Amino acid sequence: MDLRSIRAELRQGRSIYDLPLRVTFYARVSTESEEQYSSLEHQIQYYTELICGRPHWTFVPGYIDQGISGTSTKRRDSFLRMIADGKAGLFDFIITKEISRFSRSTLDSIQYTQELLEHHVGVLFQNDNINTLDTDSEFRLVVMAGVAQDEVRKLSERLKFGFRQSIRNGRVLGNDTLWGYEKQNCKLTIHPEEAQIVRLIFDLYANQGLGLRRLSQHLYGLGYTSRRGNAFNVLTLRNILTNPKYKGWYCGNKTQSLDYRSKKKLFLDEGEWVTYPDPSIPAIVPEELWNRANALYKTRSAEMKRHQTTATFHNRYPYSGKLVCEAHGASYYRHLLSSGRGSREVWQCSVYRKRGRAACSAPQLATEELDAIMAGLFVKLSPRTESIIELLLPLIRKASFETSPREDPKRLEAAIGQLHAKKDRLLELSLGGDIRTDEFRRRNEGFNQQIAELEQRLICYREAEPSTTGSSEHLAKIETTIRRELDGALSIHPALAVTVLDHMIVKEVSTKEHVQLDVFLRNGYFTEVHLLREKNSFRLLFS
Repeated sequence: MDLRSIRAELRQGRSIYDLPLRVTFYARVSTESEEQYSSLEHQIQYYTELICGRPHWTFVPGYIDQGISGTSTKRRDSFLRMIADGKAGLFDFIITKEISRFSRSTLDSIQYTQELLEHHVGVLFQNDNINTLDTDSEFRLVVMAGVAQDEVRKLSERLKFGFRQSIRNGRVLGNDTLWGYEKQNCKLTIHPEEAQIVRLIFDLYANQGLGLRRLSQHLYGLGYTSRRGNAFNVLTLRNILTNPKYKGWYCGNKTQSLDYRSKKKLFLDEGEWVTYPDPSIPAIVPEELWNRANALYKTRSAEMKRHQTTATFHNRYPYSGKLVCEAHGASYYRHLLSSGRGSREVWQCSVYRKRGRAACSAPQLATEELDAIMAGLFVKLSPRTESIIELLLPLIRKASFETSPREDPKRLEAAIGQLHAKKDRLLELSLGGDIRTDEFRRRNEGFNQQIAELEQRLICYREAEPSTTGSSEHLAKIETTIRRELDGALSIHPALAVTVLDHMIVKEVSTKEHVQLDVFLRNGYFTEVHLLREKNSFRLLFS
């Protein structure tokens, strides 16, 4: 029946139970305890018998959410499926226990009941005696939903008060899987084997100067792994080094709730944290060692940020994503080797970077070796000057357009905002127990890397001066320069050569002294290259 016909029947004094309706129900409990599960079973039984016992009604199987909060509808899959099915015309009427079962948000309650009414679907909130098919239901719904929402606010305040009291009473809240500790009845005790690893981490970092990546490799080489048997990831090591609990201190007020309904949180600056020595937390490392490790960490982080801010983003690393280890199918990462003679840029297999030489024996490649390979290829291809120019110019036109100041900063800012929203959503999933801690950390670190890259592009855009990079006159000058470079030259500038490189594969049979590579250019050209290293030099053989 449509809404107009139903209301006409109700105005004539007929009961909702006497109308020929297709009826379903919605049931929800907010926890997965045995008591709540029993309540859910009773709800299902009650509504099934109620609907089937009405001769004019047709039973439609109900929609059930278990262990889901009513504050928001975002993660209530059955509820959202019910709304979609109602709009699709699969039933005419929904029965639910009360407004708080449907939603504790006034906005959600009104929004969804109005959307259902637009599709001729009514809702009966049984305990509240509100039937949205009645013309005066909306006013009563606003009042009752507001009461339900205020209950959530009061509950949130009571929980916060309870947390504060628990902390004053020496009860430790938070992570139950803190590395180096065991937690029982809100009390932390030291896990001897894991605590030994924690002490080693602080010693290697603060006393022996190992960076986080080298620290992970070193621990893996010693046979120390995460609880899942993997190498410690950088984020785990960072969290261990910066957690004040390891020196026996309480640390709270790291976040502030912005809205009890959305559960969004703001991460506060370190100056706003509440920290103090806590006798209920047994220290694993001395306070002096913890402070020294954190001072070193802050210094290194500041240097890294300065390095990233002053660096040029576009084409900074021309071989990024173009070197592949055949043994693992993994990309090569850029790395700077420092010595008394200065820094040297090299490229290493990502498997080696994460797990050390025991995991990958593929040799590293120096940037000057890669430049020499590309220059040598151009000498080999020099008789094909026109075909090289035909390959280079479209790539330069494309790069000129992509790197010109016309890149839309609003698009970059919007993309950064979307990634921050994804981080917030990911945090909500983690706090709600919907994803594991390691999964949260892995995905959150990925979002952080994407945000850093986009922010660097935004900085480059804002610092760039207007240019005529993409103009036809400028491209003509580039073509002239390329012809001059190629005209009988014995070598070519690496920046020009690398533009035609598609990728290189470092063959599995390679050794430190003899590196074999398959080189693929963007025009489909393929060749094998042998890099033969001697004491202080190298030579190349092209097939």
